[in-house]
Amino acid sequence: MNKIEKLIQELCPEGVQHKFLWQVTAWDKRFNAVENHKQVKFHKYTYVLAANLKSLAVAGGDVKLLSTGSDSPGWTTVEMAGDLVVDAEIVAIPWGGKAVVHYFRGPFVTADNRIAQVLEKSELSTKFLYYVMLGKLDEIESFYRGSGIRHPDMSKVLDLRIPVPPLLLQHEIVSILDKFTELEAELEAELEAELEARKRQFNYFVDELTSAGTASRFGGHTGPLGDLGEFVRGSGLQKSDLSEEGAPALHYGQIFTYYKTKIHSAKSMVAPKLAASIRQAEHGDVIVAATSENIEDVCKSVVWLGQGDLAVGGETYIFKHELDPLYATYLFRSSDFQYQKLSHISGTKVKRVSGKALEKMTVSVPDREAQVRIGSFLSQLEDLLGDVNEGLPAEIQARRKQYGYYRNKLLTFKELDAA
Repeated sequence: MNKIEKLIQELCPEGVQHKFLWQVTAWDKRFNAVENHKQVKFHKYTYVLAANLKSLAVAGGDVKLLSTGSDSPGWTTVEMAGDLVVDAEIVAIPWGGKAVVHYFRGPFVTADNRIAQVLEKSELSTKFLYYVMLGKLDEIESFYRGSGIRHPDMSKVLDLRIPVPPLLLQHEIVSILDKFTELEAELEAELEAELEARKRQFNYFVDELTSAGTASRFGGHTGPLGDLGEFVRGSGLQKSDLSEEGAPALHYGQIFTYYKTKIHSAKSMVAPKLAASIRQAEHGDVIVAATSENIEDVCKSVVWLGQGDLAVGGETYIFKHELDPLYATYLFRSSDFQYQKLSHISGTKVKRVSGKALEKMTVSVPDREAQVRIGSFLSQLEDLLGDVNEGLPAEIQARRKQYGYYRNKLLTFKELDAA
């Protein structure tokens, strides 16, 4: 029998009391949809707009900036925030957006959160309440309503029923869950660091193997892309044209959302008649994204390695070239190319690059045999990275699921006097 089981046997063998949230907490305001007897007490706060909250952030601050999302703008100081600072132990959910649960103890400045304080700390631990609400996050999320920014129905939030075991048992459970949370954070940090290291390693090889030094070692040269092929503008293709049957097709947005560097089969199709009327990429052609709101995505490229032709929509260029196909697409991934493109991109909100600009950008080209070896090596390395990209996030999700299972198991109690 573990310590938790022993405490349950000693302190509450017949079960534990369950109470409504309104019975054990005081919130930040009176809610219109909540009966007055459920809000005998409340604590007022001054709320700060998200933009103003961020403007308070300073390095080395000791006052928490409590956002409405999962990411915090950081910290501030009493000197910066003045009368906005509140010192308390609280649990909070956002007034608008997606449901998250925050816990904090100490001085803070809050955005527009709905904030709860425990009424009787001799009865209920605030940190225990936080873990209980975290375990009910899906239920709390279901209380959020609205067509634009979604807001919680606080009458339903306050009517949540929660277990209130003896305080000693609460403290022991909190201690265990704190350790779980710490271990989970450490593991995720290690996995994310491993993923980032693999990405840096891959980018290093791309840069090194597409450099002028590598080209010169293998009897190559450096020159503009326009001397190595032709950039053909893709033609009209709407998302509404895509279907599950017909001829293989690519819409430019799919370069960002679906594909990595290589396409062996298309995820979408178009009617054969439409496909015949628009631009076609042939086996080995590289398709380059010509526009995006994200500057990093402009010039993102994929190489078509499938059988037959691929119908390609607008906002792209088809690079018809004389290079090894795999080597050709990795040229667009190099740091040198990405640096060059910055001086050729136009637009403010939506960034664009022209075919003429692409033709002027210089790349390094070794002899054909070296291109094939380099392209094959980078492709295999990227495939390994892809396995890591899929494997590590899956492992992180598995750990989170496991943590959630044990958390909910620890927070599930037989109700006292339950029928």
